[in-house]
Amino acid sequence: MPRRPVIGVAMQTLPAKPGGDLPTCWIMGQRYVEALRAVGALPWLIPLLPQDPDTLAGIFDRLDGVFLTGGVDVDPSRYGENKHPKCGTTDPDRDAVEIKLLEHATVANKPVLAVCRGIQILNVARGGTLYQDVAEQVPAAMKHDYFPTPAQPSRSYLAHEISVKADSRLGELFGEPVVPVNSMHHQAIKDLAPGLRPTAFAPDGIIEAVEGEREKFLVAVQWHPEELLDTQPGMKRLFTAFAAAAA
Repeated sequence: MPRRPVIGVAMQTLPAKPGGDLPTCWIMGQRYVEALRAVGALPWLIPLLPQDPDTLAGIFDRLDGVFLTGGVDVDPSRYGENKHPKCGTTDPDRDAVEIKLLEHATVANKPVLAVCRGIQILNVARGGTLYQDVAEQVPAAMKHDYFPTPAQPSRSYLAHEISVKADSRLGELFGEPVVPVNSMHHQAIKDLAPGLRPTAFAPDGIIEAVEGEREKFLVAVQWHPEELLDTQPGMKRLFTAFAAAAA
């Protein structure tokens, strides 16, 4: 049986509840883990220990790839801005750990797949900036924040289409120039970081995917492909290609 690649996934802080009923916890959505398991990878949930680089380095040495998931907003101080009123909850420990994982992955040339918040922290880690709230800061932008509600609880709702560059890894995997995607974000790439190439766009011009110019596998998308594995073959091929690159 082929060796299954070990994929690191940084968790997110769940603050303690007042009164001591629940201590501070680290959490991560099950769907991300299930998506990795579905393509034969072994998910490794990584604790947020930015104050312990030796432990993080020891964990990273055992990883074959890094998966950056969705979650809370990236702290604007990471890209030299004050917090906008529409910027949401942040998790400085998660920012620090994911940036460190990206640094390790760059040095070791290990594959990286990033989704939603993941594309944002990647861009910031490489020196780019973000729109802290697309609706507020890009008046001409279309609606991107199709977050689930009691009336529309589905995370697989196809909110809009994206155009994909044919001469890209995503273009090869999808095999189509236009692909429908879900959309659950209110932030997006503003200034693109050096070394990243935009490979997919929303109809309003918002960057929906980037790829590394030098890495053997560095793909980041703004939507949530893990929610579309069962309905869109291209999304399954994306995760399969990532796992294969890490194996």
